Amino acid sequence: MKFTSAHTVRFLQLLFSLTLLTGLTYAQRSAIPADNRAAIREADIKRDLFAIAGDHFRGREAGTLDELKASVWIAEQMRAMGLEPAGDDGTYFQFFHIQRTRITETSRLSIGNHKLTHGQDAFILAPAIASVDAPLVFVGQGTPEDLAKVDIKGKAVALEFSGTAPAELSYRRFLFGTMTRRANELIKAGALAVIWVSNKDAQFYFERWTTGLERGRYDLPGGPNTRVFSQAPTVWLPADVLDWIKQPGQQFTNVVNVESFNYPSVNIVGKIPGTDPKLKNEYVLFSTHQDHDGVRRAVAGDSIWNGADDNGTGCAAVLAIGRAFAQKPAKRSALIVFHGAEERGLLGSRYYSANPTVPRESIVAVLNGEMMGRNAPDSAALLGSQPPHLNSVALVNSALAANQSLTKFKLDTLWDRADHPEGWYFRSDHLPYARLNIPAICFTSLLHPDYHTPKDEPERINIQKLTNMTRWMYLTGWTVANRAERPDLVKDFKLER
Repeated sequence: MKFTSAHTVRFLQLLFSLTLLTGLTYAQRSAIPADNRAAIREADIKRDLFAIAGDHFRGREAGTLDELKASVWIAEQMRAMGLEPAGDDGTYFQFFHIQRTRITETSRLSIGNHKLTHGQDAFILAPAIASVDAPLVFVGQGTPEDLAKVDIKGKAVALEFSGTAPAELSYRRFLFGTMTRRANELIKAGALAVIWVSNKDAQFYFERWTTGLERGRYDLPGGPNTRVFSQAPTVWLPADVLDWIKQPGQQFTNVVNVESFNYPSVNIVGKIPGTDPKLKNEYVLFSTHQDHDGVRRAVAGDSIWNGADDNGTGCAAVLAIGRAFAQKPAKRSALIVFHGAEERGLLGSRYYSANPTVPRESIVAVLNGEMMGRNAPDSAALLGSQPPHLNSVALVNSALAANQSLTKFKLDTLWDRADHPEGWYFRSDHLPYARLNIPAICFTSLLHPDYHTPKDEPERINIQKLTNMTRWMYLTGWTVANRAERPDLVKDFKLER
């Protein structure tokens, strides 16, 4: 075959593509010192996982003494391994407030002669001021045919929840999303309130997930979720009310008041100074979150929602990465950040990214660890690896090269797509940094059936997989911390929402 100039151009393009895939040219590889992956040991990771996700810390709910106690334990581990304090006032801690808005105990709810109590036998989906006294109509499953038979304007509308989530989705997200969307449609059509009654499929999740509705909603002080407003109520009831909810001529009475107050939460921050006189003023940030759901109503006799995978695995991984850098620092400094109140809406990472304890422009990359120890042993995902979530080609290529050379996970790309209904990219602590145009990626092994249930226990974690995920995250960060150039930022990077 005769080579033409076009063949030469194509060859050079392929060569360039291979360079991007590996993320390293030969010159760059030779400039990067040997890493310290041997310091990341299964025994250490297992010990730390069982400690942070054990019953002793009672699920580490944000804004409670349990979260603060777990945070002190993490800070002590950082001190013992030699990390320098990098929080406020020479400590490992950066405290911040979270604001909670919840329905008051004085709120009243009744249907006919049945008095219901929010948080026990009825749950209001959003804490908003409401005062409704209206006739109740039952519209079956709320199909167009059902609604055509009833005038819903000026009435409280009760309907049976039906529908199942596609297999690849979290049923909780599907259920709440469906309830909210359908309720908004009915309210727009003139309903004064919407009452969902669980069917046999939804009843299991009524028992499992309504505990979160007891808490209300959270935000940083002054954030959008702190605003108190009036809203037509959406109520969720258990399946056993279905017989009497159908009875005609009943009145729906609902008076909802809300209250708001602040709690303390905390980020834990440590650093390992770099060895290069110039590059040590730049930071590779390794992040995770220490909080979970705390102590809630018991499910199958277990009231402690330990969050071993979410996010005890991330905690154990980032501690191991900190240990490896402490034993062998890189040219750039490593910044280790445990974010508080992630489960309340990424509050700790939103606060730290807005109030960093190092100059924001000195953070060259954020590597976040979120749920790293379940599902198939050879599967994983890298969030932020494809447009529109891709904000640094060099950072992603470093991660792909590390996986190719070391861990060889089969990478799931579906969950990072903009059209994936779970919106997984938007649900962990890399997000606030990406919004500030800091190169950011997230290492995860994705959701599983025990997600946000008491079954998310340390015994269910694949320690070997978690160790491999940790090594992958570490090697990516080690490469970035030793490369001469900081990771690029994609021009005109913009998220879809």
